[in-house]
Amino acid sequence: MVQFQILTGKQAGATWVARRFPVQVGRSAKADLSLNEEGVWEQHLVINLRPDSALEAVVPEPALASLNGQPFREAVLQNGDVVALGALQVRISMSPTRQRSLRSRELLTWIALGLLSLGQVALIYWLG
Repeated sequence: MVQFQILTGKQAGATWVARRFPVQVGRSAKADLSLNEEGVWEQHLVINLRPDSALEAVVPEPALASLNGQPFREAVLQNGDVVALGALQVRISMSPTRQRSLRSRELLTWIALGLLSLGQVALIYWLG
């Protein structure tokens, strides 16, 4: 999943996670990430997931944006890139992963090893 961390503006410090693509960013209430900030257009940025799993950012006309300080219309995003939309800055990165608990599998493995060991001891005792 992709995480948007708002660095400046009214919502500074807030994060938003994209769970599906394309992601529409802008001032519009219909945008996936709605940002009511100075200089942000109704539809300011669209982020697509390309077939090669790269994230592509597209800025529709007449909006302007910069990627790591360089103006762009279309660019491939890297983890940690900062996109400026008007006066707003947003860091785009991979969201932190959560590891699922493996306690039940680990417990079953230890039980199986214990039973196997007991079976071997019983077999040695029975044959000996």
